[in-house]
Amino acid sequence: MPDHALLPALTRIAEALERLAPALPPRPDLGAADGFVWHPSPVPRLAPVPRIAAVDILLLKGVEQQKAILLENTLRFARGLPANNAMLWGARGMGKSSLVKAAHAAANAEKPGALALIEIHREDIRTLPDLLNILRGQQRRCLVFCDDLSFEREDADYKALKSVLDGGIEGRPANVLFYATSNRRHLMPRDMIENESRGAIHGQEAVEEKVSLSDRFGLWIGFHNCDQDTFFAMIEGYAATFGLPIGPEDLRAAAVEWSVTRGARSGRVAWQFVQDLAGRLGVRMAA
Repeated sequence: MPDHALLPALTRIAEALERLAPALPPRPDLGAADGFVWHPSPVPRLAPVPRIAAVDILLLKGVEQQKAILLENTLRFARGLPANNAMLWGARGMGKSSLVKAAHAAANAEKPGALALIEIHREDIRTLPDLLNILRGQQRRCLVFCDDLSFEREDADYKALKSVLDGGIEGRPANVLFYATSNRRHLMPRDMIENESRGAIHGQEAVEEKVSLSDRFGLWIGFHNCDQDTFFAMIEGYAATFGLPIGPEDLRAAAVEWSVTRGARSGRVAWQFVQDLAGRLGVRMAA
């Protein structure tokens, strides 16, 4: 083929290959909001969240030690100091995810715009390395948050998360911290760990590999069921904040009845009770 005919042919081939190649994801504008949700497909993107659903950290009762630990870690990170990945584990409804969002809000209140909170869903954990590559080199510091993290079986997600928390050969980006919540202490059901121990040639080594995922978190913060006094402190704090017109004795009596019907006492139950009570009293709860 003559040279003058070869060039157009090569141009058409190059254009066709460009059309077939996946488009590079746009560089996110982390200044567009304080919160984002990671969507890995069909085109990887960070969707801005105009308003994060967070409660004031002072309203979280019965978790004073946990609150102090996580808030201090988050403030250090916002100030540009070294900080640890954190796993919040334990009893349902005791404010694990609420504390993460409240600590983020408190850090931004002290140092406006310091932190972006980025939520990654459990089913997207395998794409966490892709998210970190997008965030690497960004000026703004980011808290990547996965709520209700757990694994039902050994899969690629489990291996990917271990690698990410260790940092791999690139290392975890200096501007990224990873927070997760789970009802499970070791992120996996006990029977899964025990089955590995019975079925493996070196059972203890298999167990150690399973529980080592939790060890990748520098902070391991436990949450436990609350007693009645703590439950009362929760509902009284909410009632005072929202100005509910009810006496303390009537408030406690109604709270006890509510907790008995629910068969539980927790921060979530306290919040649900206060919402119901405010509705019955005709009080609008300011967002």
